[in-house]
Amino acid sequence: MIHVRHDGVAHVELDTAFAYVADHRTVPEWMYGVTRFEPVGKQVRGVGAVFDASMRIGPATFDSRLEIVEWEDDHRIVLSSISGFRTRSAWQFDDLGDGDMRLAVDFGYQLPGGLAGRAAGLLIEPLVGTIVRRTENALRDQVVRNA
Repeated sequence: MIHVRHDGVAHVELDTAFAYVADHRTVPEWMYGVTRFEPVGKQVRGVGAVFDASMRIGPATFDSRLEIVEWEDDHRIVLSSISGFRTRSAWQFDDLGDGDMRLAVDFGYQLPGGLAGRAAGLLIEPLVGTIVRRTENALRDQVVRNA
């Protein structure tokens, strides 16, 4: 699996930032390229919650079914795909004191083999770092704006 990591600091209370990210309804507002993030079933928080997501990268749209596999209130959320485009993303929140917090993002993805995988790689790989940075920046801006 290929990983892209990025982090940033925002002047906002950690619990406010975590609550914003943990609300599945806000995901398309801050996650670059996400056009759909819908719960599958009634559970929308915590380990075991499942979501159907679509991400547009260039001319292509990638669909995944994601499950929350780790959840620590006000600290960490990890999602892993259970079908579709193979991804794993970790969102970690660290309190730096004085109203500052750090958000660290680790986005991992795995391309399929064969010609389809190579074609997807040519499309995705140059953009993933930019997507992760834009997502973290947009998230930081949205959290501060909504605090």
